[in-house]
Amino acid sequence: MTTMNTALGGEARVLEFIDREIAERDIGPGDRLPTERDLARHSGQSRTAVRRALQILEADGRIVRHVGRGTFLAPAARPRDAGGAAATSPAEVMAVRLLIEPQMMALAIASATSADFAEIRRCLDRGQAAESYEDFEVWDAALHSAFAAATHNSLLASVMQMINEGRDQPLWGTLKRRGSTPERRAAYKRDHRDIVMALTERDTGAAQATMRQHLLRVRANILGEHA
Repeated sequence: MTTMNTALGGEARVLEFIDREIAERDIGPGDRLPTERDLARHSGQSRTAVRRALQILEADGRIVRHVGRGTFLAPAARPRDAGGAAATSPAEVMAVRLLIEPQMMALAIASATSADFAEIRRCLDRGQAAESYEDFEVWDAALHSAFAAATHNSLLASVMQMINEGRDQPLWGTLKRRGSTPERRAAYKRDHRDIVMALTERDTGAAQATMRQHLLRVRANILGEHA
């Protein structure tokens, strides 16, 4: 994680401290960061500086903060550029996802290692346990990134990173939240279980079909039934 150029004074020192904590404690995507109180105490900076540093990281898409629950390292988080994925629309994101993600299941099945399946299972389990919209979104993105990582194709992983950046855009979040219900999240969770089962069984046809069905469901919920 790199710090933003706008960080000054105490915020910069807090950001540097957080960088060291992530590296030394092997904090991974979706893992909890220390509390504001602990960050202030161990970094030697004020709570105000800590809050400003966390605001910088949150605005840059590198952490996810949940009131009353804590601060978490966001999956595959990175700064957003002014163009590229940041300038795309939800409809464009879904069009690309439908082209790429079902087809990449075959490559994942052919290339995935036991470690890849363990990470896929970890993301699936965390997503299945998620009760809030925010928590589910974190692990939804992490699971789809794990599918791409299992292909061991760096170009494809980069494309999926761009797709996730597109999902980070405000309009995507507005549409997704507006269309989110417990029933729809339950359907997504069922889809995810079916996809992972097909991958585990190395059933390419089923994995591709279930992924496509899942993405069509997502598109319909976000953009409308006739999108």
